[in-house]
Amino acid sequence: MTNLVWLVPLFPLIGFLINGIGWRKMPKGAGGVIGSLAILASFAVSLGIFFEVKSSGTSTVVHLFDFIQSGNLYIPFAFQVDALSSLFLLIITGIGFLIHVYSTSYMHDDEGMVKYFAYLNLFVFSMLLLVLGANYLIMFIGWEGVGLCSYLLIGFWFKNRDYTNAAKKAFVMNRIGDLGFLVGMLLILFNYGTLSYNEFFGQLNGGTVQLSSNMHNWIAICLFIGAMGKSAQIPLYTWLPDAMAGPTPVSALIHAATMVTAGIYMIARSNALYSLAPMALNLVAVIGLATAILAASIAIRQYDIKKVLAYSTVSQLGFMFLALGVGAYTTAVFHVMTHAFFKALMFLGSGSVIHAMGGEQDIRSMGGLGKKMKITSITFLIGCLAIAGIPGFSGFFSKDEILAATYAHSPVMYYLALGAALMTAFYMFRLYFLTFTGSFRGTHDQEHHLHESPAAMTIPLIVLAIMSVIGGYVGLPAVISENHTFNTYLAPVVANFGHHHLEHSTEWMLMGLSTGLVIIMIIVAYNATKKPNFKENTGLAKVLENKWYVDELYDAIIVRPLLALSSALDRFVEKMGIDGVVNGVGKTVRWGSDRVRLLQTGQVGFYIFMMVIGMTLLFTISFFWVQ
Repeated sequence: MTNLVWLVPLFPLIGFLINGIGWRKMPKGAGGVIGSLAILASFAVSLGIFFEVKSSGTSTVVHLFDFIQSGNLYIPFAFQVDALSSLFLLIITGIGFLIHVYSTSYMHDDEGMVKYFAYLNLFVFSMLLLVLGANYLIMFIGWEGVGLCSYLLIGFWFKNRDYTNAAKKAFVMNRIGDLGFLVGMLLILFNYGTLSYNEFFGQLNGGTVQLSSNMHNWIAICLFIGAMGKSAQIPLYTWLPDAMAGPTPVSALIHAATMVTAGIYMIARSNALYSLAPMALNLVAVIGLATAILAASIAIRQYDIKKVLAYSTVSQLGFMFLALGVGAYTTAVFHVMTHAFFKALMFLGSGSVIHAMGGEQDIRSMGGLGKKMKITSITFLIGCLAIAGIPGFSGFFSKDEILAATYAHSPVMYYLALGAALMTAFYMFRLYFLTFTGSFRGTHDQEHHLHESPAAMTIPLIVLAIMSVIGGYVGLPAVISENHTFNTYLAPVVANFGHHHLEHSTEWMLMGLSTGLVIIMIIVAYNATKKPNFKENTGLAKVLENKWYVDELYDAIIVRPLLALSSALDRFVEKMGIDGVVNGVGKTVRWGSDRVRLLQTGQVGFYIFMMVIGMTLLFTISFFWVQ
C-alpha cells in the first residue's frame, strides 16, 4: 500500500477538478457525492497505509519525480510515509469525510454547493500534501495551499462584506507567519544544503555540518513564526475567531483536524531540530501557555456559539504548543488527535443547532433545545465532557498527559495551565447549559420550527461522539498501563525530549486535583446559567466580551498608521512624484509639439525662405568649423 500513497492526494484533486470545472451545470447532489467519494477513497488507501506502517514500523520515502535540480541543489517531489504522516492521513481523511457527508445536507439549499465541494476537496488535497511531503518545500506548497483554500472557504458567501473582510484578515495574517517559515527554510538550505527531512535531520544528529546552538535556535524560531500564523498563537491568533464567517462545516474542517494543526505537525516533524534549540522550545512553551490562558478567558464572555468554540480552539492549540515546548512531542500529537474528534463534533453540533434555529447563533436566544434535539444534545454533551477532561473521555487522557509533562517541567507553568483547563470546563458547560437546558428564549417562530437535523448531519455527530469517548484509550497514563500504544507507534519518528517521568503517587494526585476542580467548575457553570441574566457587562466582564480589545489595539498601532502612511505615499510619492514626472514628460512633449507644428504653414514661399536660412546656417557653421 505504501507505493500507492500518491493516490491519497490524487482522489481529492480529481474531485476538485470535476466539481471545479462543472460547478455551473452539475446537479448539487452530484457535486456532494463526488466530493464525498473522493475523500472516502483517500481514507480507504490511508487506512491500508496506516496498518502497513503499524505492522512494519518502517519509514519510507516514495519518490515520484525530480522537482528542482540546479547544481548541487536537488529537491525531489517525494512523499514521506511513516508513523507520523500515516496518523495525520487518517485524521484528515477520516474527519474530512464525515464533514463532507455532513455538508451534503447542511449546504443543500445553497446555490454554490458544487463550488463549495470543489473548495473542500482542494483544501483536503493541500493538507495531504502538507503532511506527506518528504521535504520542507513540498510541505510549504501544501502550507500555502491550505492558506488559499481557507481564504476561499471563509469568504465563501462573498456578497457579505464582513465575510470577505474576515477572509482577507485570515489571508494576510497567515502571510506574516509564512514569511517566517520561508526564512527558516532558506536558513536550512543555506547552512545544510538540503530541505529533505532525512538529510537535514541526519546532519543534525552528528553529521558533517556543525552549527552553533544560536543558529539552531534562529531556524527553529523562524519555523515557529510560521506555526504561530497557521495555528493561531499570540500575536497572530485574531484571524481564527473571525474565520467563523464561513459555513459551519468549514469551521469544523479548519479548526478541528486540518489547517490549524499544521503548525503542530511541522514542529513535531522537526523535533530533532527543536531538541537542539532550548531557547526556541522555551519560547514555544511560553507562547502556547499565554495563548491558552488568553483565549480561554475571552471565551468565558462570548455569546456567539461559534465564537466560543473558536476561542476554545485557540486555547486548545495553546495547550498543544505548551506540550511541544516542554518537549512532550507525542503528547501534543495525541491531543491533536483527540481534539480533532471532540472539536469537530462540537462544531458540527453547533451547525445542527444553527440549522434548527434558522441561522441564529446567539446563545442568549436559545435554551431548552435538548428537548427537541436529543441526538445533537447528547453528542454535544459528550464533546463538552471530553474537552473538559472528565475521566473516561478522550480529552482526559491527552490533557492529563500535557498537564503532567508541564508539571515535570515547571510547577508554576502547570498551575497556570490548570487554570486555563478550569476555564475551559466553565465556558464549555456554560455554552451547553445555555443552549440545551432551561427554557427556550428565542422567538415563537423559531420555537415552532425547532427540529432534529437529518441523518446526514446526525450520523457524523454520532461517529465523532463515539471517537470522543474511545479515542483516548490508545494513550493510557503510566499509572494505569505501562504500555502507551500511541507513544510506541510514534517512537520511530517522534520521541519526547526531556524528563517527564513522575512518581505514580504524584500522577494520581495531579489527576485527582484536576478532575475534582473541573467538576467544581461544571457545577459553577450550572449555577451561573440556572437563571441567566444577560444584563450589560461591566468591568472585567466587558473587557472579556470585547476580547481584551486586542483587535482595537492592532487597529490603533498597526492598521491606522499603515493606512496613514499608505495615504501619504499615494498622495506625495505616487501622484505628485511618479505620476507628476510621467505626466510632466507627456505635457512637455505635447507643449513642444504644439510649438513645432507652427513651422508647418503650408505656404511654399515660407518653405523656400526656411530652406535658404538653413543653407546659410550650414554654410556658416562649416566655414567656421574648417577654420
